[in-house]
Amino acid sequence: MAKRSNQGGFPGGSGGMMQQIQQLQQQMLKAQEELAAMELESSAGGGAVKVVVTGDQQVKSVSIDPGLVEEGDVEMLEDLVLAAVSSGLEKAREAAAERLGPLAGGGLPF
Repeated sequence: MAKRSNQGGFPGGSGGMMQQIQQLQQQMLKAQEELAAMELESSAGGGAVKVVVTGDQQVKSVSIDPGLVEEGDVEMLEDLVLAAVSSGLEKAREAAAERLGPLAGGGLPF
């Protein structure tokens, strides 16, 4: 009976698989760090409400045009803030999918 040249049928044996997993972990960490450092701006109401969101979906700041407050339409202001935050978080999700998508696809032999 012939002996297998590697364990489990993985290229390079189990040591090669572990090395691939470690490389994938390092790539994931790097991508996560890049996302955390990334700042994405979104706005609503023609720029009257602006938000800055990080790539890891943390809202960093909200900026509101003082003219909106003077008008006193709280419901409109709430809607604009919600729209800007939602748009910013969507941009963050898209950035995460772009950065992490290739890594989530694997590249591992199993």
